[in-house]
Amino acid sequence: MTKAISIIDDDPGVLDAISVLFASKGYQVAKHTSAKSFLEAPYLSGCVITDVRMPEMTGLDLLREMKAKLDPRPILILTGHGDIEMAVQAVRLGAFEFFEKPFKHDKLLETIERAESELVELSELRERIESLTQRQKETLRHLIEGLATKDIAIKLGLSPRTVEIHRAFVMSKMNAKSVADLLRTCMRLGWE
Repeated sequence: MTKAISIIDDDPGVLDAISVLFASKGYQVAKHTSAKSFLEAPYLSGCVITDVRMPEMTGLDLLREMKAKLDPRPILILTGHGDIEMAVQAVRLGAFEFFEKPFKHDKLLETIERAESELVELSELRERIESLTQRQKETLRHLIEGLATKDIAIKLGLSPRTVEIHRAFVMSKMNAKSVADLLRTCMRLGWE
């Protein structure tokens, strides 16, 4: 699997430096001078590195838009003029990491590798959820709401034994040892 990364920065020097760094490590690199050009470009899986302060659309605005579209790609925010409030806002919006320029190349590479591992793991979790039948998904949703087997049976119009069977399949397919594991998985996937 080819590693890929999208880099967005309106400073050509920074854009070229980061691009060369990742290309030298075997990444397929897509360079963009604006968030708008990134959004209009063909989809490229992998991480996204974006500057915060750019004309037309900021990195934080891009982050909001990607999260609204449920884009699964991890986003790293770069800034030359960061502050704690901005970093907190970026993380709350779902940024994987926040870096101030100048940054250490090895730290950036390490963070991207961590983000890619998480992306693969989330993809596997999504596949597990998709392997569930509709009834198993309904059972899962009620389990993470904290409902007991008999309450799920009433809501779904099933016998408690049938719910127990669905629950066993859910636990097995999701590779979960407890309802708490299921809850953590669902939270990571953005299930409300």
